[in-house]
Amino acid sequence: MDSSSSRNSCFSVGSTSPGAVVLLYSKELKKWDEFEDILEERRHVSDLKFAMKCYTPPLYKGIIPCKPNDIKCSVLNSEEVYYVIKQLSKESLQSVDVLREEACQILDEMSHKLRLGAIRFFAFALSKIFKQIYSKVCVNEEGIQKLQRAIQEHPVILLPSHRSYIDFLMLSFLLYNYDLPVPVIAAGMDFLGMKMVGELLRMSGAFFMRRTFGGDRLYWAVFSEYVKTMLRNGYAPVEFFLEGTRSRSAKTLTPKFGLLNIVMEPYFKREVFDTYLVPISISYDKILEETLYVYELLGVPKPKESTTGLLKARRILSENFGSIHVYFGDPVSLRSLAAGRMSRSPYNLVPRYIPQKQSEDMHAFVTEVAYKMQLLQIQNLVLSPWVLVVAVLLQHRPSMDFDALVEKTLWLKGLTQTFGGFLTWSDNEPADEVIQSSILLHSNIVGLVKDQVVLKVDTKDSEVVDGLIYQHITLLTCSAYRNQLLNVFVRPALVALALQMAHGFRKEDIYGCFRFLHDVLSDEFIFFPGNTLKDFEEGCYLLCKSETIQVTTKDILVTEKGNTVLEFLIGLFKPFVECYQIICKYLLKEEEDYFTEKQYLARVRTFTSQLLDQGASQCYDVLSSDVQKNALAALVRLGVVEKKKVNNEHVFNVNEPAVTTLEEMLGCKTPVGKPATAKL
Repeated sequence: MDSSSSRNSCFSVGSTSPGAVVLLYSKELKKWDEFEDILEERRHVSDLKFAMKCYTPPLYKGIIPCKPNDIKCSVLNSEEVYYVIKQLSKESLQSVDVLREEACQILDEMSHKLRLGAIRFFAFALSKIFKQIYSKVCVNEEGIQKLQRAIQEHPVILLPSHRSYIDFLMLSFLLYNYDLPVPVIAAGMDFLGMKMVGELLRMSGAFFMRRTFGGDRLYWAVFSEYVKTMLRNGYAPVEFFLEGTRSRSAKTLTPKFGLLNIVMEPYFKREVFDTYLVPISISYDKILEETLYVYELLGVPKPKESTTGLLKARRILSENFGSIHVYFGDPVSLRSLAAGRMSRSPYNLVPRYIPQKQSEDMHAFVTEVAYKMQLLQIQNLVLSPWVLVVAVLLQHRPSMDFDALVEKTLWLKGLTQTFGGFLTWSDNEPADEVIQSSILLHSNIVGLVKDQVVLKVDTKDSEVVDGLIYQHITLLTCSAYRNQLLNVFVRPALVALALQMAHGFRKEDIYGCFRFLHDVLSDEFIFFPGNTLKDFEEGCYLLCKSETIQVTTKDILVTEKGNTVLEFLIGLFKPFVECYQIICKYLLKEEEDYFTEKQYLARVRTFTSQLLDQGASQCYDVLSSDVQKNALAALVRLGVVEKKKVNNEHVFNVNEPAVTTLEEMLGCKTPVGKPATAKL
């Protein structure tokens, strides 16, 4: 049993975890009239007038922000950077002046040059573009009002979900629209390769960071001090993506901790009284890069960011991408999160400028905060009707009668709302029209032919496009939209799968299977660390609420009408279990003793493509490099595959008996071990 779970937890229908209840009902209480379509006003006001409006954002504690060059000077003259330069000078025998010049170059490369003129240019351009490609951009005004107050009180960190390059452009546009300070944004170095565009982004608040620091202590010192200086001065909200990169599969990626560590430090070193963390959820009816993402998932290298590529992408201006919903969550106080959990006193034992190795307690705290923020993002993601439609279609592919699709989608709508999903659905419009509109918006992958809704699995000319099988492109595109629904159903679905695996009704056996699946799939879905029992309780609670199961003291029993729900949930999540089974089968056939991740991805792609071509499997999800990488990470974490460094390169080695056992457990051929200490 998890160390953070209650030792005396005894789950029954009436004793669900308080956290689950709060999460569930907070979702149900949201009102759609909170949202405002900001494009409505933009369509009636000149874009030039909007861009040139009087822009007077509220100031942090009323202090006039310093200039970008002042920040650079402050960083160069900081005790922390000077200390690291002195240490490196002693170790490398380089002069302090040479290292200081290197620090200057790092700063010149990374720093922003925020200018109002560039912000106004982007406001003008983005207003025109957004009106052209989006029907609506809906924002919760209450969240904006809370953010406005937070910005004036303490340093603010904006933590948006990351599904598209539109994310950071949209947030800057929104903050300018509401007369709030435009954020400074942590951006990848890739953008600097874009002539003019890179510099425009720099002048709009982007500061650039390398993807990896490679143990470069000077770079780390300069970068962290740069971020902390902006934070301490309340210069502007600092924005970065916890996921580190865009999610190609529309599932929330496991968080990266580097930047979060940096922005927390001023609070723990008593340099600021508090810091606000603001989770932001950005939801798209249709993702701009959907085809590009699928190509990447199928192994096509990501195209390098370039101005030429941007100009070629102008054709999207003639397309319709539906609506966007941006939900600004409540600002979360770092001081409140740390209260009674973390002490600031260890930071008082050494001078502030001396870098300290992070303690295990601090690492655990940062990890918890990261997952908490991601769960808040997930909680406020808005689901469009298409997400429901495609989830039904994928369980009845390649085609389905339109009336049957409407009936099953309405059933799923009810189940989603029962489980607390945050769903947008026009109640003033007949259901068949809502669904037809969704199909029309995604007409590149689905069509309506003689009352049959058909997935487009080939072109008129060929089954192959750009060297990829057209069917695979369509199905992985659909699965990305289906994936948006998984957050709502993951806990009850794992209970459903556990019921199937356990071959019985004993609660203890079902929890054992749930815990096994929860552990194996924790690289696929976001779970709060050490919360397995609470996740099980929430899953059971939701299934009880939907009258799918009944829970007694020792057993979990399926109700008469529960089989329909369980069948759907198993169909929704079984592909992930099958993916891991297939990857285990591939690893058992791997002939090399050691292999790199690049070799693994190429070989597993060939192996899975052959299975699909031969009809030995219908699990197209296994083609996704996202699933393949997650599975490898899970197998390493579980000790089934060994990872080690040889000649500065990570290589992997298969533990065949362990892989065999795991594959048999996933396939229900070998019973899952019982939880040793769980008291259910």
